[in-house]
Amino acid sequence: MAPIAITGANGHLGKKLIQRLCGSPLRALVRSTRAADQVRKIAGHDVDVRIVDYTNLAQMRDALAGCERVVHLVGIIKEGAAASYQQAHEASCEVLVEALRGSSVQQIVYLSIVGSTLEALNACLKSKGQAQQILRNGTIPAVVLKVPMVLGENDYATAALKKRASSRLALMFNANSMEQPIYAGDVIAAICAIFERVVGPATFDLGGPRSLTRRDLTVRAAAVLNNSVRVVSLPLALGMLVALGLERLANPPITRAMLGVLDHDDQIDNQPALTALGISLTPLEETLTRVFQTP
Repeated sequence: MAPIAITGANGHLGKKLIQRLCGSPLRALVRSTRAADQVRKIAGHDVDVRIVDYTNLAQMRDALAGCERVVHLVGIIKEGAAASYQQAHEASCEVLVEALRGSSVQQIVYLSIVGSTLEALNACLKSKGQAQQILRNGTIPAVVLKVPMVLGENDYATAALKKRASSRLALMFNANSMEQPIYAGDVIAAICAIFERVVGPATFDLGGPRSLTRRDLTVRAAAVLNNSVRVVSLPLALGMLVALGLERLANPPITRAMLGVLDHDDQIDNQPALTALGISLTPLEETLTRVFQTP
């Protein structure tokens, strides 16, 4: 049986996918020795780990040789000195398409962000949209799965939400922005369902079962933590001004493009994806309980 290749395998979703597919031949592609050690820690010696530069054609062609499918999880929402949107999104997809030309790979699954289009005004979302187009123009059928905020055990989004929900006073930009968080396990289930049910090129938007304001999400999360929080909404323009100043740093903690992605209103019709993939979604309260109870 030919292996499934996973790029960005040391990320939160990459590690969860490896655990879900345990027992199947897997090839994990990462960028550093440290990342390789992280993957081996959860997978032992059952996974073939390769250290590659995702924009190096020769390395990628060699790393993907003999694989049957590729799950491309490489992506960023904040660019800095270490990586740009163009490198992380368009360049990695261009090299992936070229590396797979004439290969045995039958399918690419690409994880993207809700709102990613060629026409997007936000730099990150536009870059993701261009990456999606590059994959569509390739010779290997690509299935694009676009998701909003993903909440999983021990991940960054969960930690940030838990911190806000655990406080007495939560300050946030544009608390009326709509969120539709999806449980990480549901994203993994969707990827596995794509393997089984979807062959040709396709694009799916998939969010959680409920769309609600960032304020309401924080209040509901606080309730799960047996806390009561007061939410104060700050103007997004203020955040953009702060981010503009911070962008002078080599690695700013926030950028205007990053804030734009986080502020995207998520009101997703899940039915087309759920029908095509044959999966169900974890209720929001159950998701919050699961991710907050994990040590």
